Amino acid sequence: MSWTSERVDLLKKLWTDGLSASQIAAELGGVTRNAVIGKVHRLGLSGRAKAAAPAQKARAKPAKGGAEEAAQAATQQQGGNAPSAPQTVGATALKIETAPVAAPAPQAKPVAELVPIAKRATILTLTERTCKWPIGDPTKEDFYFCGHPSNPGVPYCTYHCRIAYQPASDRRRDRNVANG
Repeated sequence: MSWTSERVDLLKKLWTDGLSASQIAAELGGVTRNAVIGKVHRLGLSGRAKAAAPAQKARAKPAKGGAEEAAQAATQQQGGNAPSAPQTVGATALKIETAPVAAPAPQAKPVAELVPIAKRATILTLTERTCKWPIGDPTKEDFYFCGHPSNPGVPYCTYHCRIAYQPASDRRRDRNVANG
């Protein structure tokens, strides 16, 4: 299927009318939604706001012959306003209702220990039992490793283990607070 000038003109018209790529593909026939998106991109057509009004009107109308429709029609004929139930938008059936949870009391952050010059380690002086936490910029001359005694089985001292091995829940909470 090739893009003739007539089909391109129809694509441009339908795009500016606010139809979705799927609707345009169905209207044109013989092309996929992705082909329409690709052609719109190549033509440099501007993005447009979604036409939400027609979609909401279609959803808001109940099925013909339903009991709700009859009740609404009766109240409208009597001039009364029927109490409307709160309307929801989107897939709320799977939404989890969560009660607000008080943030846990912040724990005191460990105070950064200053590493004495005598304890600072270079790549050549690191051993199994020294902390391998890098400090500074590796491209600078003042770069060094912590050098404090490390715990058995881990590459870092106690202080740097607390930084490196945080529980996942603490990381998520800290990230949520930072993005806040």
